[in-house]
Amino acid sequence: MDTTPAAAPPPIMLDLPSEMETERLLMRCPRFGDGERVNVAVRESVDEVGRWMPWAVPTPENAATEKWCREASVKFLSREQFHFSLYLKGTDTFVGNCGIHRIVWDVPMVEIGYWLRTSQCGKGYMTEAVAQLSHFAFEQLGANRIEIRVDQKNDRSGRVAERLGFQLDGVLRCDARGAAKELRDTRIYSKIRADAGEKPR
Repeated sequence: MDTTPAAAPPPIMLDLPSEMETERLLMRCPRFGDGERVNVAVRESVDEVGRWMPWAVPTPENAATEKWCREASVKFLSREQFHFSLYLKGTDTFVGNCGIHRIVWDVPMVEIGYWLRTSQCGKGYMTEAVAQLSHFAFEQLGANRIEIRVDQKNDRSGRVAERLGFQLDGVLRCDARGAAKELRDTRIYSKIRADAGEKPR
C-alpha cells in the first residue's frame, strides 16, 4: 500500500475568498476602477507613507495607482499575491491596504505588508486587519510561518506586529534602501503554528 502523502494542489486550484470582514472593516481584493479612490488616500498620507514605502516616492499619479489595482487583482486570481483593500463597513471609505506580497509555497511561508491612511491612524484598524489576514494565511493557505518586515525606525508598524503576538526574530543591518535611498535596517517579526500550540502542516 502506497503511504506517500498526496501532493498539495497547485496554488491556482485554491478556492479562496476575495472578501473578508472584521468587526469594523470590509477587506476585499482590489478591483479595476479603484485607482482614483486609493490614490486620494495615498496623496493624503504621503508625508507618513513616503517615509517607509519606496512606491510612494515620487507620489504616484492616478494612472499608476489604477495600474497597481489591476495588477493586484490579476495576481490575486493567479494566487501570486493576496492584497486586500480596507474599507469601513457599509461605506466607500478606503482606509488602507493589507496584503500578502511574498509567498514561499514549499514551506509555506508568507510575508504580510500594510499601510494605513493618515486620517485613520490610531484607531486600531490595521491591528484588526492583520489579525484577520494572519488567520487567512494559517487557515486558507496552510502557512507554517508568517513574517512581517518593517524599517527599524518604523515603530508604529512594529507595534502592530507586537500587539498581535509576533516575535522579533532579529534585525538585518543595512539590508535594504528606504524611500529616500538611504541604507536601512529591517526588523523581522514572525509567528508560527507552534505559537498557537499547533503542529506544522
